[in-house]
Amino acid sequence: MLLLPNCKQTHKLVSEGLDRHLTLAERTKMKLHMSICDSCTNFNGQMQLLRKAMHDYPAAKINSDDETSQ
Repeated sequence: MLLLPNCKQTHKLVSEGLDRHLTLAERTKMKLHMSICDSCTNFNGQMQLLRKAMHDYPAAKINSDDETSQ
């Protein structure tokens, strides 16, 4: 029987998923929970947005520093 994780467990899976590949079982549990929980779906979106912003930040900063030094 597949038990759905609660919000705290789902937040942990979302966070861990940023650092490592989740197993199929972990991804399935997380996605099933998010299919019924708007709060966790929003949390996942926010974490993805933050990750993208932090990933893009150095490139944006380097490009803006190059333009100001010219």
